[in-house]
Amino acid sequence: MITALDDAVRSAADRATGQILALSHDLHAHPEIAWEEVRSCARVAGDLADSGFAVEENFTGLSTAFLARLGTGPLHLAVCAEYDALPGMGHACGHNVIAAISTGAAVALAPYVDDLGITLSVFGTPAEEGGGGKIEILERGGFAGVHAAAMVHPGPVDVARAEPYAVSHSHIQYDGKAAHAAAYPDRGVNAADAFTIAQVAIGLLRQQLPSGVRVHGVMTNGGEAPNAIPQRTEGRWYVRAGTLAELAGLEERVNRCFEAGAHATGCELTITAESKPYAEFRTDEGLLAGYVRRAEELGRRFSSGADSLMNRASTDMGNVSQRIPAIHPYIGIDSLPAVNHQVEFAAAAISPAADRAATDGALALALTLLDAAVDTGTRQRLMATAEGDAR
Repeated sequence: MITALDDAVRSAADRATGQILALSHDLHAHPEIAWEEVRSCARVAGDLADSGFAVEENFTGLSTAFLARLGTGPLHLAVCAEYDALPGMGHACGHNVIAAISTGAAVALAPYVDDLGITLSVFGTPAEEGGGGKIEILERGGFAGVHAAAMVHPGPVDVARAEPYAVSHSHIQYDGKAAHAAAYPDRGVNAADAFTIAQVAIGLLRQQLPSGVRVHGVMTNGGEAPNAIPQRTEGRWYVRAGTLAELAGLEERVNRCFEAGAHATGCELTITAESKPYAEFRTDEGLLAGYVRRAEELGRRFSSGADSLMNRASTDMGNVSQRIPAIHPYIGIDSLPAVNHQVEFAAAAISPAADRAATDGALALALTLLDAAVDTGTRQRLMATAEGDAR
């Protein structure tokens, strides 16, 4: 029975190859940024609806989220699809490949959900690139009843284990007072100076921060005209640490640097969280071992070292993993020297190697979930841990 289903899922995945690649390339050609993924969301949901899934749009009240579900079995397995792009860089993180992998895995398993005794869900999750769509879905009860969740993320090389930083995303705004920069400089309150002071303070603070900490950001509004004292400046800043607990203390220290800019210049400071903090990842070891075995059967080889550091990137899937058994392996698209968040990586995300990653990832993920369903020990273990229970 297991062998027959294994072969059947492989055949279904093979039949879905054209669908998988068409989806990946279509999303890549029409990139949409966080919370604006209207076309992308509809495109992925439409593929799943055409494959027999019942689709709920505007899932948990989010206009670019969806839930696609098939089957009524007692073991509830889920895959997550991401489809947001980066501002100005398109799919430079390869989320088109993620959506294609998750959709392909679901389509390959769809004919066999009753044989496997599972409920199969695909979560369309917006705004991973700063916005935390999965966190919103999680906290609104969208993952209730799910026993395990999985997804596969592209990178330069294959890496099995996700070890992301916890991260906070903040919008920084200084408000001062405009004045003519030559005639009346003494009547202005310079918001650009406030940002300069804060950035210098952060640069000095880095000397005293643990080696695993990251603090980085950009100014998105630095003023309007060179002959006017800047009245308002704005920026977006990320603070990353090993855990949410470490992040909380670190964020306070960084915020004091921003406060220093306000105190020194007389500007008013406003710090606004752009999303809830992303958590560190908790890997389900059994599911990950299964994925590694299945991926290696397809000829994938896992890497370590400097080229494999994409596994340290923060993800809102970390928050899901704190509640539900989860995995988030990385699949290589042979992009080196290009790496994630470079325009060259966006170009590589529809290369022949990326297409192979999309089809390999879909099959490896489908077979991993198949194994979880048919292995009695894994099935019982997952069903004993409902979403929200202590783990």
